[in-house]
Amino acid sequence: MSFPLRIALATRNPGKVREVLQICSDWPVAWVTYRNASWPEVEEAGSTYLDNALLKARATAGAVGIPAIADDSGIEVDALGGEPGPHSARFAGAAATDKQNLDLLISRLHAVPDAQRTARYRCVAACVWPDGGREIWTSETCEGMLLLEPRGKGGFGYDPIFVPSGMHQTMAELSPDEKNAISHRGKALRALGALIEGRSASRPHG
Repeated sequence: MSFPLRIALATRNPGKVREVLQICSDWPVAWVTYRNASWPEVEEAGSTYLDNALLKARATAGAVGIPAIADDSGIEVDALGGEPGPHSARFAGAAATDKQNLDLLISRLHAVPDAQRTARYRCVAACVWPDGGREIWTSETCEGMLLLEPRGKGGFGYDPIFVPSGMHQTMAELSPDEKNAISHRGKALRALGALIEGRSASRPHG
């Protein structure tokens, strides 16, 4: 296998578009995004990250007629039994902003001792070819601890309170290159690129 000539990026999140294009800047493809094509709005109704990633990638590939990449990611807080997990983007409600989700998570953590605020980011990235073609995916994590006071202006989502293991800065305090080198999304997309190019064993067809 090799990279297709064009790939659609199945997200309307500007922060995610920017991050994915940075991570995959060395992919020899022309990217099609929501800014220069249209596809249906897809409700993330799945119960898992993989369900949601495949829903988005399948709908976009079918609408645009070229392979599509989608990812679903979230933060899993051990003290909250793994919540918010796949519901991270809707933690404070279906139309919640990043700040509303962040504020709700901080409020849920106030009674949790520092040492017990362990968490991880998880990302599942999928690529789907149109017309019932090939489907591949990868899953990666980034372990860390959570703060109660946001720090940093970079990134998006829960980045201002997430401190990756072995570091002292939050994800939002890291440069894009530093973040992408260690992040769940960076690792998942690099692994997905290896699958697309055939440098790694493929996951089974959906």
